[in-house]
Amino acid sequence: MNADDDIFPSGKMKTPFTIRIAALAALALCGPLAAQERLGEALTRYQHETDPVRKSRALVKLGDEQVELAKRQLKESDEVASLHTLEQYRDEVRETVMALNGMGVSAEKKPAGFKELQISLRETIRHIDELIFSLDVDKRPFFREVRNDLFTDQNNLIDELFPRRPEHNSPKPDP
Repeated sequence: MNADDDIFPSGKMKTPFTIRIAALAALALCGPLAAQERLGEALTRYQHETDPVRKSRALVKLGDEQVELAKRQLKESDEVASLHTLEQYRDEVRETVMALNGMGVSAEKKPAGFKELQISLRETIRHIDELIFSLDVDKRPFFREVRNDLFTDQNNLIDELFPRRPEHNSPKPDP
């Protein structure tokens, strides 16, 4: 009697157990491939979109995928690739913000595209902050630079969505 006989009293249990292990191994290998495929599809959708509003909505989905890719790259100790992925995302954000501004519409009156991108940037910046804290101290400044650029773009979107009106905030003169 060997050790497997105690766990599996009959030979009938070995086959389903082996199949389960093989299925789990296949899922572990297919997961990154599916994520890579989703990223490729999102990037293609973003690049081929001509309408700035739809482009910003495509970027929201693409940004989530890119941040996840950057996290995976860091887990694999590939800081350079992770930084490059985030820099690519930053450039896409800048391009999209410029396209939205180029439409010539008031973000306050027609927030479509502006609002979705601003909300997405806020969440993405929070994820990048978590990512930065996981880095060695000497590598953080490079990632912070990208994060700060995204933060600036987010603040610009907020300013466009909610413009300041000093005449409404100033006290009214006494009659």
